[in-house]
Formats: sequence, C-alpha cells, structure tokens
Amino acid sequence: MSYGSEISYDTILVLLSITILILATLLYIYCKEKPNAEQESLPTKLAASSFSLIDIHAATDSFNQRRVIGKGRLGIVYVAVMQPERDIVAVKRIHPRLVLSSNYPLLGFSSTVKWLSLADHPNVVPISGFCEAPGERIIVMEFQGMLSLDYYLHQSHENSSSSSLLDWGQRLKIAAGAARGIEYLHENMAPNVIHGCVKPTNILIDINFCAKMSDYGLHFLAPQERQGMVGHVDDEYWLGKESASKESDVYGFGVVLLELLSGRRSDEGLIVKWGLPLIKEMRFSELLDQRIALPYETTSLVRLAKLALACVGNSRSNRPTICQVVTILDNLEIEIIFSI
Repeated sequence: MSYGSEISYDTILVLLSITILILATLLYIYCKEKPNAEQESLPTKLAASSFSLIDIHAATDSFNQRRVIGKGRLGIVYVAVMQPERDIVAVKRIHPRLVLSSNYPLLGFSSTVKWLSLADHPNVVPISGFCEAPGERIIVMEFQGMLSLDYYLHQSHENSSSSSLLDWGQRLKIAAGAARGIEYLHENMAPNVIHGCVKPTNILIDINFCAKMSDYGLHFLAPQERQGMVGHVDDEYWLGKESASKESDVYGFGVVLLELLSGRRSDEGLIVKWGLPLIKEMRFSELLDQRIALPYETTSLVRLAKLALACVGNSRSNRPTICQVVTILDNLEIEIIFSI
C-alpha cells in the first residue's frame, strides 16, 4: 500500500514538473515576442499624399505672388494653407520650363517623391505631399516659418547692425545639424539618398537654430540645369565623368563650411579659390569672418577650417565621408561651446 502511494506521489511530482516547465516555456516565448508586437504597433511615417491641382490652387490663391517665400533653380516656393485642416505648408512649384523640357524625366516623379517623403529625421525637412498634373510638378513640405542659412549669413544683416549676425556657437550648431541630416540621407535611407546640391539656400534654420536639409534627392528633376549649382558641386561633376554622389555632397558641404567661416558668398566657387590658400598657409585671421568677435580659443575654428579643406581640397576618392565629418563636428561643437 505504501509502495503504491510512493508511485502515485512520484507521478504527481513528475506531472507538476512538466507543467511548470511548459508554463515557463510559454512565459519565455511571450516575453520574448512582446517587444516585437509593441514595436509593430508603433506609428510609422506615412508616404506623401497626392493633391489635385485644384487643391494646390486653392491653398496658394492660384500661386499668388504675395505668397512667394523663395525662388531657386528648381522652382518657386509659396506659403500655403491646405484645407480642410488649414495646415500651413510650403509648396514648391517646379519651373514649368523644366517640366516641359525634353530633358525632363517623364516617369517616376510621384514614386520618387513618395520614397523621399519617408525621410524622418530632426535635421531633414519632411515632405508631406505632391501634385502631378499636365505641365505641373509640385512638392508640399513642412513649413514652420523657417528661413535659409543663406538669409542668416548674407541677407539679414545687410541693412542692420552686426548684432544680427550668427555667432560662432550658432554656426557650429548649424554645421553639425546639417551634416547629421546629410548623414541620415546618405546612410539611413534605403536606398541611400544623394542630395545633389548642398548649399546655404537648401539649409533651413528654425527658431532654435536647428538646421534642416531641404530639396534633397531632387537633382533628377533637372539633370542638365547648371543654374544655382556652379560652385556647390565638384569639378568631377562638370567634367561629365561622374554624376551627383555622396562625395559631391561632401564637397558642397565643404563650401558651406567656408561660407560659415568667412561670411562670404560662394560666388560660383570663387570662395574655394580664395579660401584654400589661406587655410594651407595658416592665415586664419584673414579667413575668419571679421564682423564678429573671435572666441578666446580659436583651435576649434582652425580645425573647422581644416575640415573644410579636406572636403573641397581633395578628389572624390580622398574626401572624408559624411560620417567622418559628423564625428569631427560633434567634437568641435562641444569644444567651441566651452571656448566662447
């Protein structure tokens, strides 16, 4: 009788152990899969919406000139109010002469813009919509009252005092932010996005002096258009040996650094011919913007000038990558804050 009781007791223990093991296994699987389920439930950025030309006309008051906030090589930008939510946006109308040109790509506009609209980064201007109609190609972007780096560097102070100039800390912050935006486009978008024309007019600045890259990936709209690109892309591009690339974007960013350092305009590449000898000969006092006071310690600005030299003074094969540029700028941004 006692022997039978032992068998029954042992059987119960075995069954209990098996049950606990099964429960533990199920609990492990549940806990392991739960984060994935939560991750899948997170909202993802939606692709750009398609708007009718009627919607765009209503939002821009039929492209009213009083709504124009910018003009560039690709088109004219209008501030617009989209119905029914009354969202304030920026509408970029591609120049009709480009759309009707024999060199204009007839296919791929909507699919390309939808792909570009998936970009989601603090240093990239979001694309929210587009319009494709006979003779019209239009891109709808986020608008937060942002002004371009070109405005802050070259226009805002032309009729005012030097107090409106960007200081060195703000310039470093803008450079680092723009570089991070380009890095995101180059390395985190799939497939990678080439900006095509990195320059101050394509770097927008918000009220916190956070830089945001705009007009990225749109070089396909005007592959033969030289206006607005001379001085912002490298010699390889103009020689016809190479197309727009990550390396040409780095070159354009180097030109931006020279403009930030000197306060001068690119002048279709003359800034490179003027600035490189000064950097190579260590004549930094002649290079740096004389309108604002230098920090107590100029080592960071010297390193920034040498970074600009590396970006524009080398061939494509010898230029730093944008990832290397970001690493250097992250360190310089911290250094200059403590030196001002």
